[in-house]
Amino acid sequence: MRRSCSFLAVLSALLAPVIAVAQQPMSTPEALGFSSARLNTLHAAMQREIDDKELAGIVTLLMRHGKVVEERAYGVADLATKTPIAKDAIFRIYSMTKPVTGVAMMMLYEEGKWHPTDPISKFIPEFADLRVFKSVDTNGRIVTEAPAHAPTMGELMTHTAGFTYGLFGDSPVDKLYVSANVLGAPDLHDMMRRIAAMPLLYQPGTKWVYSVSMDIQGYIIEKITGKSLTDFMNERIFRPLKMTDTAFFVPEEKRSRFATLYAGDANGRLIASGKDPAGAPADYVSRPGAPSGGGGLVSTAKDYARFAQMLLNHGTLEGARILAPATVDLMTSNHLAPRLLTGEFSIGKTVMRPGHGWGYDFAVFTDPLAADEVVGRGTYYWEGAADTWFWIDPANDLIFIGMTQRMFGNGQPPMSFRSRGPVYGALVNPKM
Repeated sequence: MRRSCSFLAVLSALLAPVIAVAQQPMSTPEALGFSSARLNTLHAAMQREIDDKELAGIVTLLMRHGKVVEERAYGVADLATKTPIAKDAIFRIYSMTKPVTGVAMMMLYEEGKWHPTDPISKFIPEFADLRVFKSVDTNGRIVTEAPAHAPTMGELMTHTAGFTYGLFGDSPVDKLYVSANVLGAPDLHDMMRRIAAMPLLYQPGTKWVYSVSMDIQGYIIEKITGKSLTDFMNERIFRPLKMTDTAFFVPEEKRSRFATLYAGDANGRLIASGKDPAGAPADYVSRPGAPSGGGGLVSTAKDYARFAQMLLNHGTLEGARILAPATVDLMTSNHLAPRLLTGEFSIGKTVMRPGHGWGYDFAVFTDPLAADEVVGRGTYYWEGAADTWFWIDPANDLIFIGMTQRMFGNGQPPMSFRSRGPVYGALVNPKM
């Protein structure tokens, strides 16, 4: 009897820690270095956009050490129906497609299919005879000159190859892009033909100008692999990472989760908008003929967090190896020369400046203090035209995803900037 009691006492002592762990609640913000009370500043900032009718609905997801700190939904998916926005709502992520295309490109880089020093014309022969805009003559005709060197793949990956968008500038070349309806091409090959018929905006490597470079990358992916960009991303990225709601269109069975797109009217008031940045319908009802590597995807906060966590894990997630660690380092390092980091070049509030540059399809903070930012060193990020945003902070092992649906333009609030201060203000124990 005494032996049985003794055995039970020892067994209870051994099992006590296990039982204690099993009874512990799920991770709290405090367990991951955050203050729950100070996170209320973030909540108030997000809710204020809803209350002020700047945005209809927002979903945010904050993660640290691979665990969810918090996931929140604010407002509605549609103002007319007042349907509350759900955490699994599907959003048009527009330029947050660019990093995904960058990952696809880096997968092919690992396979030896391209190198940063390769001329782009190696993969797109139509680009072999590109000219460069020089001036406009007295008759209003564009005068061109030969490029000092053929634009390279490295320049293509960094928005320094000479291309533009047509959406954000009013130069003669931007106007050509608009008149040629570059973004409205029926397929990617036709898009390349339209781009090849126009001059580069500037000599390759001399400026940083936000551009169609990632759409060009999408075409190169198709040329190298013999697959559509849609199929390649599905097979090599979305399925391995279990990104089940990320695609180039929204099928019928998921359309009830598709958030309504809004814009600002002449007075900045929120109005429903059915148009994408190029003025085309933004309904995403079917697989596109020209899948945009620069801005064509839809996704959810959870899906994009899986993509971000893969990168933060140096290329792997739950046993799925997408990239090697060295490749992620190459992709997320600054590749702009110091002469381009002077504050002269920007898109919206994003300015290429000391401490802030551009990697391969990401913006990168190389020295946050020099850039007047609170993020960790090496943080990389980007945003979408409808005010979706994310950042990945390797120094603090942190990910933030924000999703909403208000097109750039009159009255769009800078949500990425409005969320950073509150997030880092709540990170009170960064060494945890």
